[in-house]
Amino acid sequence: MNITTPTLHQQSLVIDGLIIAKLDRSVFEDMKKGGLSAANCTVSVWDDFAKTVDNIANLKRLIRDNSDLVMLARNTADIEQAKREGKTGIILGFQNAHAFEDNLGYIEAFHDMGVRVVQLCYNTQNLVGTGCYERDGGLSGYGREVIAEMNRVGVMVDLSHVGSKTSEEAILASKKPVAYTHCLPSGLKDHPRNKSDEELKFIADHGGFIGVTMFSPFLKRGTESTVHDYVEAIDYVINLAGEDCVGVGTDFTQGYGHEFFESLTHDKGRWRRLTNFGKVVNPEGIRTIGEFPNLTSAMEQAGWSETRITKVLGRNWMRVFREVWGE
Repeated sequence: MNITTPTLHQQSLVIDGLIIAKLDRSVFEDMKKGGLSAANCTVSVWDDFAKTVDNIANLKRLIRDNSDLVMLARNTADIEQAKREGKTGIILGFQNAHAFEDNLGYIEAFHDMGVRVVQLCYNTQNLVGTGCYERDGGLSGYGREVIAEMNRVGVMVDLSHVGSKTSEEAILASKKPVAYTHCLPSGLKDHPRNKSDEELKFIADHGGFIGVTMFSPFLKRGTESTVHDYVEAIDYVINLAGEDCVGVGTDFTQGYGHEFFESLTHDKGRWRRLTNFGKVVNPEGIRTIGEFPNLTSAMEQAGWSETRITKVLGRNWMRVFREVWGE
């Protein structure tokens, strides 16, 4: 599939709301090839405080060693600078609040290290609330304190893998916009990780944000999907929530193989099985980060206006980041 029309893509601010790739120079080179201005990159899932600090230190060293391609993004000005310089701004993010342990002070400490997005729960239960693969008891009292502190210091609340009840309570508890950084609509495919029409409308109606993923097990046509199926999914969410609160959150897993995907299907990566993905392959036309321009081309082929395309590619993310981060 060769459908690149780079002009609009090259001039656009392009932000990916979630990448969990095995980061190295080859991935950074692909980010440049794909015209990626910034990406929320996962540095912690079920890691404790100390291991997460180690992960952050290692990634920061990797960023320094590849400073011709990437830079740390602590605020929206950094993202704009990355765009000007032809680099990708790396946003530090967690897919689980597990690293906070039971210490609210760790939230500000991680913010000081550069962390700007944290998902409250990853699939199952933690001290904050409940994930999407088990009975949802809702937000804990400690979870409410966590959200208040994240609001105070300027860390975005992510609810992608979070259960429905915990998500609803988090949306209502947060004083700043929260996000599903990477999700798909269950209206196109029924899956515990996908969000219902009601959930998508609810977060949008309360000032929240929706990043749409292309993870094939959650797409309508699974491994047969193409970049056009991905655009269809984004369009479905826009029709529910409006084009001002929707963006891209691919969930790129570049560099990982079968063992990694198996870990994702088990609680804490190693215990009970939660789901079964089967074969995982990105949609044809956007198999790699370097093929990102094909997404813009597919949006154009779908008849989207330039205004809608530039909003969804990155301008919407910039607005909500500024609201949450305060800069």
